[in-house]
Amino acid sequence: MAGTSWDIALIGGASGIGKSRLAAQLAAERHAFVVEFDDVVSAVEAMTTAEHHPAVHHFDDIPDVSRLPTDQVLDLQIATARALEPAVLGVVRNRLTVDVPAVIEGDYLTPAAAAMAVRESNGSGRRVRVVFLHEDDPEQITANYASREPGSGEQRHRAQVSADYSRWLADAAVRHGLPVAECRPWDTLAARVGQLLG
Repeated sequence: MAGTSWDIALIGGASGIGKSRLAAQLAAERHAFVVEFDDVVSAVEAMTTAEHHPAVHHFDDIPDVSRLPTDQVLDLQIATARALEPAVLGVVRNRLTVDVPAVIEGDYLTPAAAAMAVRESNGSGRRVRVVFLHEDDPEQITANYASREPGSGEQRHRAQVSADYSRWLADAAVRHGLPVAECRPWDTLAARVGQLLG
């Protein structure tokens, strides 16, 4: 892992702000493995039921989330993220046993889980670093969704939830002493995140 300032980089942030793109860029630069936490979330949802693990199935019986008030969707998203914190730690613990650097990115990575992962890695000889991306302009996120998912139409409700969630994550990251990077300007984001991870 020569040349890296980290063994595991945790990249948190809301949906539609560029985490996956940044993670791929960082991984390519550092010859690292990318873990998309969304895949883990899907696996957890597939192997559990709302009856036994209701905290990870808040959205199961909601056919159209866009019909709910954005603050209600935000509350459900935060509750789901908190319920998934043990899964985040499980992924980090597993990656710490592998001698290949990894970038772990996802919407449901909370600052509390990230801070705990950093604490657990102390004394292990492995370096876990964290940064949360932040974009709180729903218009920008709407444009990002339109570019990424052109067939889905305008997703203003989803973008507003994402902007609100981004603010919640950024505030929580600051409380946990974790760095936050503004997504814009995009062309300097990778360099700025690299400095924060270093």
